[in-house]
Amino acid sequence: MPRIAEARDAAAPSSTEQRARVERILAAAAELASENELERVQMNEVAKAAGVAVATLYRYFPSKTHLFVAVMLDQIDRMRERFASRARPERSAKDAVHDTLLQVVRALLRRPLLSAAMIQSNSMAKASAVPDTARVDRNFRQLMSDAAGIERVTERDAALLRLLIHAVFGIIQSCLNGRITIPDAETDLRELCDLLLAEWPETFTAT
Repeated sequence: MPRIAEARDAAAPSSTEQRARVERILAAAAELASENELERVQMNEVAKAAGVAVATLYRYFPSKTHLFVAVMLDQIDRMRERFASRARPERSAKDAVHDTLLQVVRALLRRPLLSAAMIQSNSMAKASAVPDTARVDRNFRQLMSDAAGIERVTERDAALLRLLIHAVFGIIQSCLNGRITIPDAETDLRELCDLLLAEWPETFTAT
């Protein structure tokens, strides 16, 4: 289990070179965690694969938990970019969220070790120590509200999306643990959207 370092601010990249360095670190961590369980991924191996000093790695990511929460945030943001560039077929808001979640879940299950590492790190991280956890939640909700076409998210919408995302992570975890099959996970996802989003209108209009 990854150790959470004492709470301290992680350095934020402020230049093009530093941002490129962080991107290499995230890519290296994702690659190593796709091939090994989280406990076997060592920070010095990540630094070596990224071509940076270990001290530089710890400057940006004080612990392995910080690192893999950041990897999860990066993966979600990449999904948002990909989905935003695609044409949106005519469908209800509920169906749009279901279809987007289905693509997200399928993408995560294609790299089960990495998904387990990200979900484990994010679930055990305290928001006060690992601020990126709040961004993971916020950006995932934004991914869903974008899919639904919601321009103004009400408190009720936010609550439904929050419950939906908690349940989705539970479905993914159960699948990763071998408790349910992938077809079961996809069936559960459909049922989940039908139940939680039943009150949504067919489409959202700007107000």
